[in-house]
Amino acid sequence: MNPLDDQLGRAWAGRARDFPPRIHFARPSRTVPISLTGPACALDCAHCGGHYLAHMVPIERALTSRRVREAASLLVSGGCDAAGRVPVRQHLPAIRALATGRRLNWHVGLIAADDVAAIAPHVDTVSLDFVGDEATIREVYGLPATVADYVATYRRLRAHNLRVVPHLTIGLRGGVLGHEEPALDALAELEPEALVFLVLIPTPGTRYAHRSPPPAEDAAALLADARLRFPHTPLLLGCMRPGGAYRSRLDALAVRAGINGIVNPAPAARRLAESLGLEAVPGDECCVFSSLFDAP
Repeated sequence: MNPLDDQLGRAWAGRARDFPPRIHFARPSRTVPISLTGPACALDCAHCGGHYLAHMVPIERALTSRRVREAASLLVSGGCDAAGRVPVRQHLPAIRALATGRRLNWHVGLIAADDVAAIAPHVDTVSLDFVGDEATIREVYGLPATVADYVATYRRLRAHNLRVVPHLTIGLRGGVLGHEEPALDALAELEPEALVFLVLIPTPGTRYAHRSPPPAEDAAALLADARLRFPHTPLLLGCMRPGGAYRSRLDALAVRAGINGIVNPAPAARRLAESLGLEAVPGDECCVFSSLFDAP
């Protein structure tokens, strides 16, 4: 047995022991992303370059958008300022209006304490990008921040009893692994309610456009390691990951690694989950709103 098969086998055994035989497959058609800054971002990050902001509904149009009106939930996001913070307070009156009858998942960056207090009444979940080493922070975001800043941000949000789901991008530094294991070390101290894993997408027009994502086997090994290190924590494979043959390979490996949920799963993952006796639980919103988190 090769080392990966052994690791996947141990991870699967742990999942089978500690979780019911269900896997959550989300297709988040009823969650609409809105940008508080339109297409603007002061950071021009190496992996994004503002590309993904262009696909969000600008906050100025959100109140009149039919797409938003019909949404069950919103991802409140946007570009960052030079300090790595999404300007969350500027449009709070509009957010209050949009929050009625909808759940809000916030992407806030390295949010300040007074901003946490301001948005807390309107938060259902915070999706917090988490990075595990300073070299990755500098290269990707161009920020003089530290891992301690990300830990402090997490604690700042939790101090207001907000649900915080860290998001860890595998291969964030141009497809090279390095920050992920230190990030898991730091997260183990924080004991998050859940973890979401993403994988670098080499995106046209960005500084990482011509890089490659980490091999699917390496990403799967990291997922298996996380399963073993966080035996009782729901682990999800989020929407931001490469498509095509890469997704098909990774998603199937993720099932074997004991993942609890996958967004937009490849058919190969669905077939494997069924063959392993897992019941597929569908969802139509952001994975952080999965029924995994519903009270029993």
